Amino acid sequence: MVPAQRWLKRVIAEMGGKDAIVVDEDADLDAAAGAIVASAFGFQGQKCSACSRLIAVGRAYAPLVDQVAQRTTALCVGPARDPRTEVAALVSPEQQRKVLGYVEVGRREGRLVCGGAAGGPSGCYIEPTVFADVPVGARISQEEIFGPVLACSRAATFAEALEAANATDYGLTASVFATDRAHLEMARQRLHVGNLYFNRKCTGALVGGHPFGGFNMSGTDSKAGGPDYLLLFTQAKVIVERF
Repeated sequence: MVPAQRWLKRVIAEMGGKDAIVVDEDADLDAAAGAIVASAFGFQGQKCSACSRLIAVGRAYAPLVDQVAQRTTALCVGPARDPRTEVAALVSPEQQRKVLGYVEVGRREGRLVCGGAAGGPSGCYIEPTVFADVPVGARISQEEIFGPVLACSRAATFAEALEAANATDYGLTASVFATDRAHLEMARQRLHVGNLYFNRKCTGALVGGHPFGGFNMSGTDSKAGGPDYLLLFTQAKVIVERF
């Protein structure tokens, strides 16, 4: 406490994420692939809610990675002012160097499926990048990259996939693609994230209608975007009158 301080400092923190999309064996792989690519590479992956990990169960893994790679290589990289552009430049040269550094880490930790290079001769572009066969504990599966890099891992069972999704310091968003209601209910109980989505992408919370905030090192779970958020900036005063 400092001299003359008569109040406690309040902290409302919205921090990082290492968000996963879990895909079960019985899921609609076309729908999952589209959601993964949109979540991973929209805004060049420069979103705390961006999908940076794909965890697929059993036989879904190989065909899903192939579909994601095909959709990823078809994305148009270019200036944001061009209406054909789907992946634009990163925010700064420093961020481009950081992300390219993670790409080099990924080459050692997994199998490069597509991308992995600067996306143009000028500007802070990076090709949307997909790595497969990435261990759950790898750096590109654990550290927030904040760029267009996706790490894909395989799980033997759905329960194992949920454990892998929880195995980071973060807990912001996650998505599950499955048709087995028991598995969806298992995910509802076990996935430790502030925003959980079923059979849709893990980005796109609507301000004013979809409160947003994460657990663990993703922040204080203050749920920005809803009316309750305003109460965090107030002090509650209780008055009781008998007569």
